[in-house]
Amino acid sequence: MFLEIVTPAKKVYGGEVNAVTFPGVDGSFQVLNDHAPLVSSLGEGVVIYQNKDGKHQVEISGGVVEVLNNKIVLLADGLVGE
Repeated sequence: MFLEIVTPAKKVYGGEVNAVTFPGVDGSFQVLNDHAPLVSSLGEGVVIYQNKDGKHQVEISGGVVEVLNNKIVLLADGLVGE
């Protein structure tokens, strides 16, 4: 599946992933291939994604994620520390 992470300032990541864990406002949740469509608010925390190069993480200050047809778009409010 394809993951795109963007902030108002820049595109942080775009590429194929195997799994993504998000900091939902009511607790973390994971998205795998063929996940049901969803839109969810995100709280401050760490987004962890796994691709062919291993696990990576990005700390966001909040945002919204949409999952549809194996494409994940994360609109982050910003990155923590920026």
